[in-house]
Amino acid sequence: MSHYSALSIARNALSGHSNWDPAWRSPEPAAAYDAIVIGGGGHGLATAYYLVRVHGLVKVAVLEKGWIGGGNTGRNTTIIRSNYFYPESAAFYEFSLKQYERLSSELNFNIMFSQRGVLVLGHSRHDMEMHRRSANAMRLNGIDADILSRDEVAKLVPALDCSPQARFPIWGGMIQRRGGTARHDAVAWGYARAADARGVDIIQNCEVTGFTIHQGQVTGVETTRGAIKSNRIGIAVAGHSSILAAKAGFRLPVKSYALQAMVSEPLKPVLDTVVLSPATGTYLSQSDKGELVIGGGLDLYASYAQRGNLPVNENTITGMLAMFPTFSRVRMLRHWGGVCDVVHDSSPIIGKTPVEGLYLSCGWGTGGFKAIPAGGYCLAHTMATGDPHELNAAFGLDRFNTGALIDEAAAASIPH
Repeated sequence: MSHYSALSIARNALSGHSNWDPAWRSPEPAAAYDAIVIGGGGHGLATAYYLVRVHGLVKVAVLEKGWIGGGNTGRNTTIIRSNYFYPESAAFYEFSLKQYERLSSELNFNIMFSQRGVLVLGHSRHDMEMHRRSANAMRLNGIDADILSRDEVAKLVPALDCSPQARFPIWGGMIQRRGGTARHDAVAWGYARAADARGVDIIQNCEVTGFTIHQGQVTGVETTRGAIKSNRIGIAVAGHSSILAAKAGFRLPVKSYALQAMVSEPLKPVLDTVVLSPATGTYLSQSDKGELVIGGGLDLYASYAQRGNLPVNENTITGMLAMFPTFSRVRMLRHWGGVCDVVHDSSPIIGKTPVEGLYLSCGWGTGGFKAIPAGGYCLAHTMATGDPHELNAAFGLDRFNTGALIDEAAAASIPH
């Protein structure tokens, strides 16, 4: 960094960044829009971006009750993968992964996508048998997958305890090498900048308090900044989806739970892949700053709080130490919680609602971040055309009436 740029950064920091050009505008809400997207996280911003770029809508607004990326988009472990079992899930998440592979170029913003691989460990003969079945299903669905022996796992992740004395012995693993991580804030900022550049109004500190509905058709929203008209509205608010659905007069098959994660103090590079243990429910990676990013299972009680409890933290850390005893003296730096919307089959809901003109993207559980490009693309398509895209046709609300569920909980090694 040059002396000039260091002084410039210091000067702007002392002035509260008042001399920096904003990355996107902060407009006042208009009286009406062609489409409104509720939720200023990754999914909402991506939806607005694709509504304009792909479908040519002119007047689009994103309404966010807090600040951009302040919800689950800024409160996750940034893992991106498409190692799903069923064809519907595989096609959807593979599309999302392919979008991530070119997203920095498309948005003209570095999202810091690192395809370091996602490794799921096998701790028994039965684990390895299931991994082989999963890998075969992935290959049939056109997705890369490799089975690794214990020696190959030990070579790939030297810090992992692969000894016979390990609490959960390592038999091998399955890896998707194209999986990895991205910078969560950068994904939100990239979509926000790109949407704003195409004329989308991003309105922060604007909470939706109700809907105006006439003869079954949505006609607008009531907000803390006044009424706004639109007959085409999308909801992308993750764990608070059931709250907004109730305001529109219908119920969702959704429960919301806190999901915790944490980071350690920075370390020298020691882990260059994402590692998940089904036996412990713990997964971790190392950030570009050197922090260990550690996650586990959901808190097992419903909650809208962006915090969790200490027993879950203890279980998560215990699981990490079972895999990596060498990290026992590493200090934790901070922890946080997101509010996850979980449905019965651990698959998302993307599509129409019982209210005409009101659309929904929710049910992402613990895996919403990796789905941002595909989720936004499919919700935008459904809002613009009135019909689902082929990628989200199987993920509508009607499957809970027909029984055509897509149960990915165990199939994709999801810890909840």
